[in-house]
Amino acid sequence: MLIGRLVSLASQSPTTKRLLWRGWYQFLATRYRDPSWTFMNYGYRAPASAAAARRDLDPADEADRSCIQLYDVVAGAVPLGGREVLEIGCGRGGGASFVARYLKPRRLVAVDLSPRAVALCRARFDVPGLSFEEGDAERLPFGDGSFDAVLNVESSHCYGRLPVFLSEVRRVLRPGGDFLYADFRPRDDVDGWLAALADAGFETRTERDLTPGVLAALEADDESKRSLIARLGDRPLAGVFREFAALRGSALHTEMVSGGLVYRAFVLTPRPR
Repeated sequence: MLIGRLVSLASQSPTTKRLLWRGWYQFLATRYRDPSWTFMNYGYRAPASAAAARRDLDPADEADRSCIQLYDVVAGAVPLGGREVLEIGCGRGGGASFVARYLKPRRLVAVDLSPRAVALCRARFDVPGLSFEEGDAERLPFGDGSFDAVLNVESSHCYGRLPVFLSEVRRVLRPGGDFLYADFRPRDDVDGWLAALADAGFETRTERDLTPGVLAALEADDESKRSLIARLGDRPLAGVFREFAALRGSALHTEMVSGGLVYRAFVLTPRPR
């Protein structure tokens, strides 16, 4: 409870929010270098009522199926073959590796604010056409119109200034490019979230509510996540990791079950200037 209150207070300032999340991911990349831990998103499992094709995966990727399926839903919403793609907020690199290997962009640049996370990704992944760079979502180190598509999965809630991030995405996109975007927000904040996307100059081509599928993944992976947390061995941080992973009984899981928190995915394109 105390940690949660401190995080809430720190997050009221854009600067401290950025520093808080950067410090957390720096710590994770330094302290936990287990090569099997390459994803940090909540995953996606198609609800039983949905008729969804199940992507064939290499056996080595099966353990990460839920997290990969979230990337597949978001990044696979448009063809990426032969295109130049930027991922913002690549974390531990598993999603970028999946996109590069399965969706076949000509070039994929994956950036993260944490230099230690970037170093971890570089040491772990050697995929043709994929590179990792340090980069600030609110100050991208690329020229105008550098990419055909920008990908951002479950990361923007960590940013200090959402409108600045959205402006940067629009700046680096080529005319007619695709912004492939997914994240969660409190239900009461959704109208403001959608307004921010429109104010930044984006048109929404598709919008999907992924909440049922994300919840299905959280339920399916609960035990394996608990086992990973136990294996990490830092008992004083076990509670923090349970919240971070949205395990059953965590505040985020409870809010999503109750409908107070929603998970959305978008395909957006910049309006002509």
